[in-house]
Amino acid sequence: MEKLNQQSFAQFIASGKKVVEFNAGWCVDCKRVAPFLPEIEKKFSSNFQFGEIDVDESRSIAEQYNVRGIPTFIVFEDGRETGRLPSREAKTQEQIETFLEQMAK
Repeated sequence: MEKLNQQSFAQFIASGKKVVEFNAGWCVDCKRVAPFLPEIEKKFSSNFQFGEIDVDESRSIAEQYNVRGIPTFIVFEDGRETGRLPSREAKTQEQIETFLEQMAK
């Protein structure tokens, strides 16, 4: 998963289908989902490119996209948000995979 920051974020989402996980080092739920994210990224690699952004390091981007809880997964297509899995629904591998399956269609 590509680590994004204030400078690289806009370029990353500008073209293609991208999934960005908004997270933070102190986030308990982020730590809970982290072990299976590489498996999810591999499973959906033909559909999406994956990136992650730390909300503490890039607070203005989190605010711009109205990210209120973490982890939050946002799908972008050619720079435009096309889907969102908010933190309350992003706590299990099954929830994240179900969301990405719907977004891949």
